[in-house]
Amino acid sequence: MSDNEVGALNRRDVTRDIFSASIGSVACCYTGQPFDTVKVRMQTNPTAYPNVFFTSNSIIAKEGVPALWKGAVPTAMGMVAENAMAFGVNEALKRTFPDEAKSDPTKRPDLMRPFMMGAITGCCSATVLLPSEVVKAKTQVVVGNAGASSADIYKKMMKRQGIRSLFIGFDAQIMRDMPFYAFFFGTYELNCYLFRTYVPSMPEELNFFLSGGLAGMLGWTAAMPFDVPKTNVQASWESKVVGSYFPELIRIARERGVLALYTGLIPTIARAFPANAALFLGVEMGKKFFDKYLWA
Repeated sequence: MSDNEVGALNRRDVTRDIFSASIGSVACCYTGQPFDTVKVRMQTNPTAYPNVFFTSNSIIAKEGVPALWKGAVPTAMGMVAENAMAFGVNEALKRTFPDEAKSDPTKRPDLMRPFMMGAITGCCSATVLLPSEVVKAKTQVVVGNAGASSADIYKKMMKRQGIRSLFIGFDAQIMRDMPFYAFFFGTYELNCYLFRTYVPSMPEELNFFLSGGLAGMLGWTAAMPFDVPKTNVQASWESKVVGSYFPELIRIARERGVLALYTGLIPTIARAFPANAALFLGVEMGKKFFDKYLWA
């Protein structure tokens, strides 16, 4: 094993990555879940839920405010697993293939490297996130409260399709996560660099917050056309593990037009800034807390 591999996968750094990602994940989930529930309703039933305000008011009036957090528990669990994988893989890649400019402030960093590492990260994290995404999608489209809990949906999935039900839409997950993470990590590093260069007086915490929020918005804008068919595939009880994604993408584009692939973009972008600002701030502060109090 090479020195780089030892350095990339040493126990302290891996533990630090998982700890900080977990802190950021919980903050991200409960900040952004209401927006995500609105987005899923709009994507899966655009006739009944035509816009953000109508959808929000309809959910609150018929199901109560807590309904906006439907699926939050599996989402939080999935986010911890997903971000532990995503940030862990991304940080390991950065340790394995370090950018020499990071240690030399006179050199401009390689701004394409984070985009490429992000795409690799997306392929890895998709495998971890998939089961919770399937449960969440099926839970969020249930109207009313009868049989609407994540546990009820999980039991129904096991009864109808068994373990394979947790991996419905695997190809859809890959198609969504690869471009998302490329822009997510790529633009975060780019934003941090630009703020440090052109707004040097900005507090570091504000840089993390703004850069994370903008990265989330740009990541979702890039991934949105792939997310709409993914949501439909995973919310359906008739979909397959692999093979339902591209027919669904083509069906949406033919029946509703290409712009339909951006259904739910407004609530997604509205969610993306606060949720991902909270995520990256939580991750960066988690790293500092870990370094100072847990494992110096």
